[in-house]
Amino acid sequence: MKIIKHIPNAITSMNVLCGVFGVIAAFSGNIHIAFYFMLAGAVCDFCDGLAARALNAYSPMGKELDSLADLITFGMLPSIMLYKSMDWYNPGQWYCFIPLIIVVFSALRLAKFNIDERQSENFIGLATPACAMLCGSFATISHLDVLNIARPVTESPWIIPVAAVLLSLLLVSEIPMFSMKFKKDAEPGIKLRRTVFLCISAAALVLVLALRQNIAYAIFIIFALYILMNLIHRLIAR
Repeated sequence: MKIIKHIPNAITSMNVLCGVFGVIAAFSGNIHIAFYFMLAGAVCDFCDGLAARALNAYSPMGKELDSLADLITFGMLPSIMLYKSMDWYNPGQWYCFIPLIIVVFSALRLAKFNIDERQSENFIGLATPACAMLCGSFATISHLDVLNIARPVTESPWIIPVAAVLLSLLLVSEIPMFSMKFKKDAEPGIKLRRTVFLCISAAALVLVLALRQNIAYAIFIIFALYILMNLIHRLIAR
């Protein structure tokens, strides 16, 4: 049936809506709600690929639509969340706009990914969802931080802007980063890193839930660990 072929695109369209609703929530000052929309978008992003494989419903349109959805949910949304977090403590300051460069480099990253045939199994550079989860989770932590632990970082005129620049460079870098696509013929080193990453991630998630903290804490730890592991491996490999 023809309608079956449209199921993956329908799910991708839900990702677009999640990103749009997230942007509205972020501009309204509801950073934690925006983060939940980002998480919902990530679920849609996973499910559209799953549906495309299960239904054999691949299409050039679906590929382009997926990139456009990712640009909104994983490019625009996290950059606005960081901007609003900084603007809360530094209203009207010019440096609050610097995190918005993430959306520009996310667009470059997604365009590059679509034409780069080297990234069928693993990534070259930081994937936009990973960057978004790190930024979105930190913005949420700073928003819900009743103890003001993250406040010095958010108030600083340079920490988040510098981090945004570094993440933007990682998005378009040539640094190899492992994906979570498990294949039998994967290199032993990649399998080991994936296993270690999953074990530590599971432990972080259990710990955060046991302490009854917001899931944003676990997600921040997980994606900070992901970036750190790949950078350390790059340094060792060189």
